[in-house]
Amino acid sequence: MKTPEGLNDKQKDQYQEAWLDTLRTFIFGAKTILFFVFAALLYIPLEDDIKNLFKEKQEVKVTTNRSTEKDEDYDRVENGIHVQTGFVVAPGFDEVRANCTVCHSSKLVTQNRATREGWEQMIIWMQEKQGLWDLGDRKPIILDYLSTHYAPIKKGRRDNIDIAEVEWYILDLENTD
Repeated sequence: MKTPEGLNDKQKDQYQEAWLDTLRTFIFGAKTILFFVFAALLYIPLEDDIKNLFKEKQEVKVTTNRSTEKDEDYDRVENGIHVQTGFVVAPGFDEVRANCTVCHSSKLVTQNRATREGWEQMIIWMQEKQGLWDLGDRKPIILDYLSTHYAPIKKGRRDNIDIAEVEWYILDLENTD
């Protein structure tokens, strides 16, 4: 850019600023034209799809007489066990299903065993660390259900022998007659 001769410094600065404004306006105009050209190039192949967006949608009713196996199993109970969750169907079942299976699988409940105090500690932990809501008056119902149906199972093995309680005797192998 060549500045005209005979201008003082202030006039030179004004001239340069005016020239830059003209250049900015030209660039803005070129960008605007390119935007519209690009938009038109996009519109042409998508014209039918765009027009369909604004058409009034017709209501389509789909009816079927088929039901899925999952729908059939939703409330099915076999031998006192709710098929879908694996929970024992007993008082408190609905509260446990409604509050526990929102966040995790029912299998997480059925694979665990605990006393009432143990279940309560798990609930407190979930409330403190996992964001479980206040169970309110449902909490005793849930604890009763869990401690009744998912209590620790007694092992099929005998308890360890308390050696201090055993009455020992000396076996005399020499006089076996």
